[in-house]
Amino acid sequence: MRIAADRLLGLALIGLAAFIAVQSLQLQVPFSYEPVGPKAFPLGLAALLAALALVLVFKPGEDGEWPAPALALRLLGVLGLLLVYALLFTRLGFIPASFLVVATLARLFDASWTKALVTAALMATGSDFLFTEGLGIGLPDGTWLADIL
Repeated sequence: MRIAADRLLGLALIGLAAFIAVQSLQLQVPFSYEPVGPKAFPLGLAALLAALALVLVFKPGEDGEWPAPALALRLLGVLGLLLVYALLFTRLGFIPASFLVVATLARLFDASWTKALVTAALMATGSDFLFTEGLGIGLPDGTWLADIL
């Protein structure tokens, strides 16, 4: 019996939703600044993810196809890049880490060097501006600068 790709993805997403829910329940904040607290948003997203994943498990598509090996390698490359991004985010800072990841993602999917670098520069600086100025969220500048300065 061949398991549908949709069902396997649904099971993996249910596992991810459970992991998110457990991690969000462990959030400890010394003071309450909102009526619902910081746990509500990730718990809500975990519940939504689990509900949508259940749809994939119990009602998959007609004949879910596995991606071609070349595409599967690219997708694994994206996953690896996101893990590297999570590790470099605070060390390098938001702008350099985002620049490197976006440029590498663009090259991974066959963008030219010029397009990859321009896109990475615009996305890194533009999203930094939106977060810091538009939303008032402070992003890390990177600990590597503290060692140099």
